[in-house]
Amino acid sequence: MQVTLKIFRYNPEVDTTFHYESYVIENAQETDRVLDLLEHVKGYNDGTLSFRRSCAHGVCGSDALRINGRNMLACKALVRDVGEKITIEPLLGLKVVKDLIVDMEPFFDNYKKVLPWFINDSPLPADGRERLQSPEQRARFDDTTKCIMCAACTTSCPSFWASDDYLGPAALVAAHRFVFDSRDEAAAERMEIVSETSGLARCHTAFNCTMACPREIQITKAIGELKMATITGRVE
Repeated sequence: MQVTLKIFRYNPEVDTTFHYESYVIENAQETDRVLDLLEHVKGYNDGTLSFRRSCAHGVCGSDALRINGRNMLACKALVRDVGEKITIEPLLGLKVVKDLIVDMEPFFDNYKKVLPWFINDSPLPADGRERLQSPEQRARFDDTTKCIMCAACTTSCPSFWASDDYLGPAALVAAHRFVFDSRDEAAAERMEIVSETSGLARCHTAFNCTMACPREIQITKAIGELKMATITGRVE
């Protein structure tokens, strides 16, 4: 089948503004991934095309892009699902470095603000075993452990487009993952961070983040649980 790619192009070394270039692939298959098509363009049409990729299996999150106006992982988006005319653009809300590559530093800076690591300074149990949890305690935060930090959720959020000070859905998902972990001891500190003006208050429940997540995390629900914890003062 014939597939036409319309790709956002911008090279700061030679361009004063962005433009789009179209490429026709004659022998595409409906089971091809958008990433496969990008590799074809780079290999056979224009070696200057720049985009990020790594594992190509939906785990690393490095190839998140806007595909026909929706945030997706290029390695998971199939031709049969996105059609024969495909527009590919960089993520919104982050500075374009070149072509489909954006500067991820603001995203990671906000992510780090919620202390996205395990914090527990109490001594280990006397028998030397690890800190145990019941299946129910583990299930409480299981959904938010699935984040691959692709930024698809954060860059689909109107509040993030309006203010890059907003922590964003991915950071709030990370906060949820640790706040509701029964083994962690920094829940109060994280709740204070997400309760600031640039945190939960900027979420207006648009649901864009949930629809954009390639891991199908219930992001809006998780943010709602954090909001409820700020109201009740209880983490449970």
